[in-house]
Amino acid sequence: MTTFVLVHGAWHGPWAWDRVARLLHMAGARTLTPDLDAAGEGGLHVHAQVVASALGATHGPGGVVLVGHSYAGLVVREAADMRPDTVDHIVLIDGWAGADGESLFDLAPAPFVNAVRTAANERGGGRFVPAPSPAAFGVTGRADTAWLARRLRAQTLASFTEPTRLSGAVDRIPGTAFHCRPRTYPFDAFGAAVGYRTQPLDAAHDVPLTDPEALAGLLLHTASGRPVQEGET
Repeated sequence: MTTFVLVHGAWHGPWAWDRVARLLHMAGARTLTPDLDAAGEGGLHVHAQVVASALGATHGPGGVVLVGHSYAGLVVREAADMRPDTVDHIVLIDGWAGADGESLFDLAPAPFVNAVRTAANERGGGRFVPAPSPAAFGVTGRADTAWLARRLRAQTLASFTEPTRLSGAVDRIPGTAFHCRPRTYPFDAFGAAVGYRTQPLDAAHDVPLTDPEALAGLLLHTASGRPVQEGET
């Protein structure tokens, strides 16, 4: 039985994976959805520790696939670097990824960095970044917009500023980077730069919410070890 450790992105929570997790369970898989917000005011390093602790609870038969959405691409790579022997495959979903010493702000374009810093300074006391609107995540449907707006929460500024700590152990773990189209940020390039196979996915950035069936299918294919062909779910 494959265990998928599903890690949510910035401004989200474990609930972001509810629709995908339900489909994975129906296929016979096990899921863990660590809550990064449980770290309180922690940044990237504390979030990585939360995920590393979750990896310690993945005992049992079957492999472990560690999945990070968006910001959590940085989180899961740092966590896997701490526990490389517990992870069989890393999957990034429109995920930020970089080398040792790089923060999300190092990877992001200047307009993104400026907007996040301004939001933190003007509306988050300099420590928190208020959540943007659901439309910023590609969510436009009326029902999903209302559902997401009720759940989004502030994110610590440290999530964006702390540099990744990597020993190189994570580079021994194979990875796949799914990048959503239309493209928002160069997530395909981030995945390729860290040595992952890249695969396009025609879906909004918040694909766990907007298209869980397609994403669950891709995750199950990846766990099976069979290459996913473009357009296949």
